[in-house]
Amino acid sequence: MRKMKAYTIPYVGLKLGKHQFEYEIDNEFFEHFEYEEFNSADVKVDLLFDKKSTMMELTFEASGTVNINCDVTNEPYDQPIDSSLFLVIKFGDEFNDDNEDLLILPHGEFEVNVQQYIYELIVLAVPAKKIHPGVEDGSLESEVLDKLEELSIGKKEKKDGDDIDPRWDKLKNLLND
Repeated sequence: MRKMKAYTIPYVGLKLGKHQFEYEIDNEFFEHFEYEEFNSADVKVDLLFDKKSTMMELTFEASGTVNINCDVTNEPYDQPIDSSLFLVIKFGDEFNDDNEDLLILPHGEFEVNVQQYIYELIVLAVPAKKIHPGVEDGSLESEVLDKLEELSIGKKEKKDGDDIDPRWDKLKNLLND
């Protein structure tokens, strides 16, 4: 829990203007959220924190790789991550994070925690269907791919019509009439 303190930014002590924060994200970060989809993670997040008199603007930029398993072959591979998020923080009577681009903090707050935004930024940068690059270009050798190829419906060879049910011939005649 102590390490998660690094994601809390006390903005009261910051001067007006732009401030830069950098975070190195690894598996320990995702263990805090009990997220186990990544085999490993190596992502760098740059946060540009622009403090203004009535609001704050946060620009997150994430780049790096996460090691995940392919949905087709279950082979691990490195998925590149390149994502960004823009967040505006304003002040109001009560906390409100209903809008994904706007966070409203109560007037008495003095710090903001950005770990949830970093987590969502990285997790949502991973495609919904995870396919190993070797599957797409045909260079991956895998037992799973060989078995899928063997069981593929489109690859079955048709015989000379010996195995066609004769009842279908009657139906084909309906089309010809």
